[in-house]
This record gives sequence, C-alpha cells and structure tokens, in this order.
Amino acid sequence: MSPDPHQHDGLPDASGDAGKDAFGELLGDCVHCGFCLPTCPTYVLWGEEMDSPRGRIHLMQQHHDGAPLTPEMTGHFDACLGCLACVTSCPSGVRYDKLIEHTREEVEQARPPQDRALREAIFAVFPYPRRLRALRGPLRAYQKSGLSRIAGPALERLHPVLAAMERLAPPLGRAYRLPAKISARGERRATVGMLTGCVQREFFPQVNSATARVLAMEGCDVIVPKGQGCCGALSLHSGRGDEARAFAKKTIIAFESVDVIVVNSAGCGSAMKEYAALFADDPAWAGRAEALTAKTRDFTEYLVELGPRAERHPLDVTVAYHDACHLGHAQGIRAQPRELLRGIPGLELKEIADPDVCCGSAGTYNLLQPEAANELGDLKAANVQKTGARWLVAANPGCTLQIATALRRKGEEISVAHPAQILDASLRGLPL
Repeated sequence: MSPDPHQHDGLPDASGDAGKDAFGELLGDCVHCGFCLPTCPTYVLWGEEMDSPRGRIHLMQQHHDGAPLTPEMTGHFDACLGCLACVTSCPSGVRYDKLIEHTREEVEQARPPQDRALREAIFAVFPYPRRLRALRGPLRAYQKSGLSRIAGPALERLHPVLAAMERLAPPLGRAYRLPAKISARGERRATVGMLTGCVQREFFPQVNSATARVLAMEGCDVIVPKGQGCCGALSLHSGRGDEARAFAKKTIIAFESVDVIVVNSAGCGSAMKEYAALFADDPAWAGRAEALTAKTRDFTEYLVELGPRAERHPLDVTVAYHDACHLGHAQGIRAQPRELLRGIPGLELKEIADPDVCCGSAGTYNLLQPEAANELGDLKAANVQKTGARWLVAANPGCTLQIATALRRKGEEISVAHPAQILDASLRGLPL
C-alpha cells in the first residue's frame, strides 16, 4: 500500500549534504518494477520510457551522480504533470512527489532567461486575485464581442500559451464577493473558515457562494477571512518553493484563529495539507504550519465528517464524477464526493473510465504544455461522453476548465459543476 503523500517529513535543504543524502535515499527506493507505467499520463500518450516515473527517476539519478541538467533532461521533467498517480500505484512506496518537487526547484534555477520570463509572466498574475480581477472586465468584453472566432487562430500563430489561455477562459458572469461571515441556518453545529482561492474566487465565484450556502444550511457559521490570498499551490507544484512559502505564511496568519478550514479546490487543499512538510526545517513556522495542516479539510471530506442534517430534495439528473488528481491521489479523497452525490434522491452517478489518468490540467501544465494537455483532455472528454451523463462534476477549477474545453472541441456542450453546486441545488429544492 502506497503512503499518504501528506504524511512525511520534508526534504532537508537541497544545497547541503544532508539534503543530497536524503534525496539519494528516496531515489534508491525505486525498484523499476513498472507498476506506475499504466497510470502515468505521458507514458500512456507516448510510450516513452523517459516520460514515465521510473524513467524520470533514472534521469534524476544521473543528475544526482553529477550529470548536468541538459535541455533534453529538463524537457522530460517539464512533461511530467505531477498528478501523483504513480504514488498511488507504487507498491514500493516511492515518494515520487517529493522527488519531482525537489527536481523542479533545481530545474527552475537552471532555466535559460527566455523560458524563465514566460513562467514569471504567468506567476505574476495567477496567484494574485486582484490581478486576476483586473482581467475580468476586458476578458468579459472580449467574450461578449464574439472576437474569439477571429482571435483564436491568430493567437495560436502568435504564441501557444496565449492561445491556451484564450481557449481555457470560462464564460464570465457577474462578479461578487462573499461577506466576512455567513451565519448558520438553524442551530449552529460548527464554525469554519473558508478558503476562497484565486482562480476559484475570480472565475468561479458561484462555486464559492454555493459552498458557503451548503455549509450554512448544514449548520455552520462560515468565516471568510479578508486577509487571505493565494495559498501557494501553483508555486509549490511548479518548483517555486520560496514563493510558495511566502504565500503559505500569509495563509497561516489569515486562518490561525479558526478551528477548521474548508477548501473547495483540490489543488489548494493538497498544498495546505503539505504545509507541515514545507516548513519542517523552519523552527519559527513548523508548529504553526503543522497546526494549519491538521485543521484543513476538503469540502466533501468535511461534510461527510459532519454528517447530513439539511433535507435533500430530489434532482432528476445523471452526473459523471471526475476524480481531480490532487483530491484522489494527493489527499486520498474518493469516497466522500460520491457518498454526498449518491445521497441526493433521484440523482444517478456514472463512473468515468480510466479515472486515475489525469485530464491534463495540472496547475499551469495546460498553459505551458498545451499539446500534451490537449491530448489528455481529449482522452478524458471521450470517456466523459461515453457515460451519457448530462452533467460533469469536478472538485477543482483547473479540471473544470480543461475538460469543458476538451468537450467543446468535440462539439459537446455538457454542463459542468462543482459538488457544492449540485448539493446547493438539492438543499434549496432548485432544478439544475
């Protein structure tokens, strides 16, 4: 049985001998058995050994033994989605998650200036809700203008990253903010803090509203700290460790006064559950980080722990549930979303074939590796289509954007929702 990716100590500073020794020990855990191969998205696509987990571990070992980071080697590391399917499938307990995080930090430091500039531009916007908010107006006007039919092909010729951003942008409606507190309906059962996120807050505010309403209808006072910003997930999973720690410290401070933190984005929840490891070697922050990790819960995880109280009204609908990688593989949360959905009268839940294979979103992957991401998105969209479901349910904004875009490429317009939105409709007795 593979270990919980969040139950571990962080690697020591890679610049010291202790860090190198710890990394070398982790590399030695791989016995090259190949159990990871069928679950690795890039190996599924290309069948190339160096684009599998054990192949990348072989390259890591070469670099650990003194080989320089060549462009070819870096390309194989960049092609990894960091989906953690290999961690779930590994019978030897290989900590590929820690190996790729450590390696990515080295890759980021060794990038040529032109590659670094592109990533700096992306990370100058996406982890900052206010900067994302500034894009809403122009993007909404662009969407209403119908220019996408002309601009899309032009952007593809100009730069594939710009084209990917244009394709993935969701239809934007009215922007609105949650109040600082949403009071429980009826007798209060608990008080929880709620992470609003970056992309979730600015591009999917309806998901946050549904999350807060469901928690309130289940008897929770919901506290929305105003001082919160990015949790650091995108940075952490992209080899930008110092940046991730800076965001994490602000998140720890913002939520220090609440007893439970409810998170409705798989990538964010996964990152926050890694804070204890992220600050393991920082005496000033280790205890505070560990405390935050211990009280972080995914939305579906928390509702199952709390138990249902509000009445579920029937929904005559067929839904397909998608396992976000950072919910299923990283957090081990698979049963809880299904339990909540099956608890709604009239709802029929369909399973998607090959659920452990990533959809291709993976944080910034679908921006930086658009061709591979599109291939994976098309595979996932085809499997969603086969279910015949009217709705696709996913618990991560990146997955929602990725799969909806792939379905549109196939000429399929399927409704997409977060589990919170499905529950919200049922609890309020509203049709979907």
